[in-house]
Amino acid sequence: MKIGVVGASGYSGGELLRLLAGHPSFEVSYIAAGSNAGALVTDLHPHLTSYVGKRFSETEVAMMNLCELLFIALPHGQSASLINQLNPKIRVVDLGADFRLQSKESWNKYYGGEYAGSWVYGLAEIPGQREEIAKAMRVANPGCYATVIALAAAPAIAQGYIDSTDIVVVAASGTTGAGRKATTSLLASEVMSSLSSYKFGGVHQHTPEIEETLSRVSGGETRISFTPILAPMPRGILATVTSTLTKSGSTEDLYSAYLDFFKDEPFVSLLDDSALPRTSSVVGSNSVQIQVAVDTHTNRLIVSAAIDNLGKGAASQAIQNANIMCGFEEGLGLSAMGLGA
Repeated sequence: MKIGVVGASGYSGGELLRLLAGHPSFEVSYIAAGSNAGALVTDLHPHLTSYVGKRFSETEVAMMNLCELLFIALPHGQSASLINQLNPKIRVVDLGADFRLQSKESWNKYYGGEYAGSWVYGLAEIPGQREEIAKAMRVANPGCYATVIALAAAPAIAQGYIDSTDIVVVAASGTTGAGRKATTSLLASEVMSSLSSYKFGGVHQHTPEIEETLSRVSGGETRISFTPILAPMPRGILATVTSTLTKSGSTEDLYSAYLDFFKDEPFVSLLDDSALPRTSSVVGSNSVQIQVAVDTHTNRLIVSAAIDNLGKGAASQAIQNANIMCGFEEGLGLSAMGLGA
């Protein structure tokens, strides 16, 4: 299949190109990067040696319409303006936020600008979503924080173990989660040897996305209090999710519930015994690592989960969705094993 990557100069776009270079059924035929059009791919992604000599193209709808499948990795608000000009027979996975939210009110509150509507939500491990993805021509790839937090909480909600209206999350992300645009706060001298919260006070834009996803699981209202942290590392997310237990259960009970929920999911690993998720263990993979415990002192469930924000949080999950949409084996071209330290 002929594939296009729009927004290929960014970190997620570069990771898409890396993974697609080894995909046996996808052929990258169009690589677009607006302001970087004409530049060599390896000028911005020097590790992508299989693209030596290739240049970024202009972002042109005519070129997009020559593709059979498009990955769009643009900042929010930019992909919606392109979609109506595309041939409806072209499959599209949008890595931006434009089509993730079902609620127009939530879009206005957390993003602003014109609301473009919603597409099938591409988190295959949530019950019922894989079947919807398989039938879709348009899929909204989940946000990175939304992916790890939703998967960390979903099994406990599905089994009725926690109060879905009182979920507290603290999650740390690497600097690539902020995109490639140069800002003072992301300079190495500002970030190294330091941790800092940002979008403090429940205003992070992934909040309504997480709530909508978990409401699909609970069948009712879901509310989260989410504090993101910028960590001094390039990539990876480590999330800690807690909630009050609403029915009795030991750590062993919750561990069994999570094992059962994810028993058929090749990219979700519930770690053994006292092992804990590590961001270094999932870098470069489509993997999710999870560990659970019951804090008997406070009667709360504690879940630790890690993903690669550029992998399962963006590019590799987009390819997972594309595989499902195209009828290929779900893990084609992907790995559940990270690169390690």
